[in-house]
Amino acid sequence: MGTTGTSGKVAVLGAYGHTGRFVVAELLDRGLRPVLCGRDTGRLDALAGHRSGVRPGLDVRPTVADDPASLDRALAGTDAVINCAGPFAGTASPVIEAALRARIPYVDVAGEVEAVADTFTHFAERARAAGIVVVPAMAFFGGLGDLLVTAALDGRRSADEVSLAYALSSWHPTAGTRASSRVSRERRGGRRLVHADGRLELRTDTAPTGRWSFPSPVGSQAVVEEFTTADSVTISRHVTVPVIHTCMTSGAVTDVLAPGAPAPAPVDDRGRSAQTFLVEAVVRSGGTERRAVARGRDIYAVSAPLAVEAVSRVLDGRTRTAGVASPGELFDARDFLVSLAPHVSVEFAH
Repeated sequence: MGTTGTSGKVAVLGAYGHTGRFVVAELLDRGLRPVLCGRDTGRLDALAGHRSGVRPGLDVRPTVADDPASLDRALAGTDAVINCAGPFAGTASPVIEAALRARIPYVDVAGEVEAVADTFTHFAERARAAGIVVVPAMAFFGGLGDLLVTAALDGRRSADEVSLAYALSSWHPTAGTRASSRVSRERRGGRRLVHADGRLELRTDTAPTGRWSFPSPVGSQAVVEEFTTADSVTISRHVTVPVIHTCMTSGAVTDVLAPGAPAPAPVDDRGRSAQTFLVEAVVRSGGTERRAVARGRDIYAVSAPLAVEAVSRVLDGRTRTAGVASPGELFDARDFLVSLAPHVSVEFAH
């Protein structure tokens, strides 16, 4: 059944994309009613009618992100919108504008650091004044790490240092990841982003490398350090911390940057790949250290329960603020993480 007091309709922009399909399936699993939105009518009809695991008869609304009237038709009568259509540098702003006109919450799965920062910069005041919740980067990058750090902080709002370490067994990029990466590289002019001295800055040097001792069974791994993700934006919005260290296993970085790298290959009836992940958040403050660890499978697939759980909590009123917000400031982080089982298993340690 749908969320109490609502129609249960949730517009999904980019519904036929790789992550969008997972989001549609997750909404259906929860008894919500996905409204399928995107440019390609044929692909929308195919998704609604006969994709394995998706029931026929879903509402199909062809949508063009740069056409306000098209977006207004897409969101009419829905309770929320989940934007899965990247690159988000081009889609986030017009879809948020449409959500504000429709007076419904907006959630996206953006991994583009600049696009996430733009959402906070451009919409914070307007969304707060309207009382509309806007949650960018409610995905593996941006959302999961922010929730882990917030849970490890255990109610604190500041830290001396935050570290996020990512271990992926492999990383086969989707077409969306490739497109978003190209946009980000163009915006940066070939430079790289680093969070230092409490802010994001561009650098021209090569990212350093090192090793990180992950929990068993992953163990010590070579990593690329200063691998900046959307978490550096989401965390810094509500946690006062001068240094956010981020690193990614070197093998995963090699995979995703390889010319002609293959797309994720489905290995089960839900379309998930065999990729596994471990994310470790370490918070150091005043001589103490707290940790939170998440384990799961397929970084694209796991973005679906993250985004859909966020929408469910917003519609249920289980939020702490309005306006543009990071997951950690909007939700009870520990409770949210625990609710992601069986998609994600979490551990907390002092």
